[in-house]
This record gives sequence, structure tokens and C-alpha cells, in this order.
Amino acid sequence: MHTIQKILVVSSLSLLLPLTAWAQSVSEIRAMNPEDRRAYMQSMSEEERTAKREQWRAEFDALPEAEKEAIRKQRSAQRDGRDKNRDREAMRQRWESMSDEERAAAKDRRLARDEERRTRWASMSDEEKATARARHDKQRGQRGKQRHGDRPSTDQPES
Repeated sequence: MHTIQKILVVSSLSLLLPLTAWAQSVSEIRAMNPEDRRAYMQSMSEEERTAKREQWRAEFDALPEAEKEAIRKQRSAQRDGRDKNRDREAMRQRWESMSDEERAAAKDRRLARDEERRTRWASMSDEEKATARARHDKQRGQRGKQRHGDRPSTDQPES
């Protein structure tokens, strides 16, 4: 009887361990360094990640508007402060580390994606193109409008 109780305690504790990791709040995740945060997110299944994002969204939505705005400003400052050349340098190093065959395959994939995008764009109706432009502008936010200005729409896909 005593052995069964121990087994039940150990098994219940082993079931609670993932739940404690699941219960981490946004502030605890934010306190992690980027590598730990990436490893934590990659350790989850897609459903768990989706649920975690929904949980974080609910926590964010529950905050007062002043705190939300402070978080938005902080995130914006972090994005603007990033070394943009660092990303470019990492891409350059990755490209230079590829063999000729890998480079050729990457070029072929890019060209195929571009051609598929052009074909899809050409097959769209004017209403679908307008919807796609609106969705693109919404995803890019004001940053895209500042870069492109209020130019007249064209039948070329935006890249």
C-alpha cells in the first residue's frame, strides 16, 4: 500500500512538472535571454505554442492602457535599436558557407517562389488584389506607408 502511494505521488509530480513550465507568465519569459526563450518555445508543440500565445495575448489585453502603451514603446525601441547590419552579415556568412550546389538550389527555390507569387498575383481579380494590398499594409503597419508613401497602386506584387 505504501509503495502504491509513492508511485501515485511520483507520477502526479511528474504530471505537474510540465504544468509549472506551462504556467510561466509573460514577464518570466521576457526575463529569459534570447537563446533560452527560443529553446523554451521550440520545446513546445505547435498547439502548446498557440495556447501560450493566446494566454499571453489575454494577459496583455487585461493590462491597463498606460501599461500597454509603455510595453509597445519598449518593443518599438528594441526593434529600432537592433543592429540591422548584423542580420545582413549573418545572411552573408550563411550564403558564403554554402556549397555551389546549395547556392544553386537556394536560387532555384527563390526563383520558383517569385514565379509562383507572380502567377498568383496575375490570376487575382482587382478586388482580391485590393484585399491583398490592404492585408499587406496592415501587416507592415505605418512603417511600410512611411517607406512607400501614398503611391498609386500598381498591378505589380509587393515584395
